[in-house]
Amino acid sequence: MPQSRAHQLRHLRTDIERAGYYPSLVADVLEIALAGEEVVSHLVHPETMFDRAEVRRHVTALVLTPTRLVVAHVDDVPSELPDAPPSAAATTEAVAIGQIRSVALTHGVVDPAVYEQGAGGTELTLALNWGSVQRIDLEPAGCADPDCDADHGLTGTSVPDDLVVRVSAEAEGPGAMRAAISFATALSAATAARPA
Repeated sequence: MPQSRAHQLRHLRTDIERAGYYPSLVADVLEIALAGEEVVSHLVHPETMFDRAEVRRHVTALVLTPTRLVVAHVDDVPSELPDAPPSAAATTEAVAIGQIRSVALTHGVVDPAVYEQGAGGTELTLALNWGSVQRIDLEPAGCADPDCDADHGLTGTSVPDDLVVRVSAEAEGPGAMRAAISFATALSAATAARPA
């Protein structure tokens, strides 16, 4: 049974608060991007990254509406002045459901021989592609002749790289895994139901 619009919105706000990373800022940028549209499902994923001597925080919020996927990223911005207050950058992107080209789910499972159906695994990586960003990995090209020293140019691959979110039950708890699986299921259903 679908949950009410008010309930879904309250649940989203609760998860933003629970993430604890500038919740007022995250809620405001999402409210602007949602523009009053109903929340069908969501996933709020906070991360802490260690970059040399710095600790940087980041949150990604994914919100599925009946017509769009709204993505919000909020990141710490390093200050150039030692005594300056912290800064953050908040970016939102709204993608029409029909524009999503693929929803790739990689399920990590420890000891699959004893895995029980419905257990949900220990890790989920959600990779989405809507054609906005491509990553190109290049390397020197070669030939089969081991004595050849000619320059064969470059070879490479072009990989869609719009969004990747990894959730680990061990690092973030089973509740985070359940939330990720629930969101992935709703997004998969929404993209499967779109007209051809």
